[in-house]
Amino acid sequence: MKRTANGFTLIEVLVAITVLGVGVTALAGSSAAVTRMIGRGQMSTRASEVASQRIEKLRMYALSTSPRCTSANFAAGTAVAGAAGVSGVSESWTIVANGDERTITETVTYKTARGQTHSDVLTTVIGC
Repeated sequence: MKRTANGFTLIEVLVAITVLGVGVTALAGSSAAVTRMIGRGQMSTRASEVASQRIEKLRMYALSTSPRCTSANFAAGTAVAGAAGVSGVSESWTIVANGDERTITETVTYKTARGQTHSDVLTTVIGC
């Protein structure tokens, strides 16, 4: 008489658990990396918002006088953006004259989730 066994052997169950464990471990590792990337993206977005606001203020100052670009507020400088509602971001900007145009270079600096300092640079040109 021939016996047929239904179900899984102990070896098959152990192999399945091992494969499942490796997959879950890889998923957990990649989710941590994704969380770090999202955090850095949020901080980079905040820093870009600070830079855009500064550039728009400088543009407003440049165009508010006649002749253009002669406002006392239209000058290079530095600031810590905590007062603007975004903590942890510092900024500096330069204004370089080039004929009828002014090139504004805005540098925003912030710390990443791992404590490393990162800088983003935005540049624009304003006609005077």
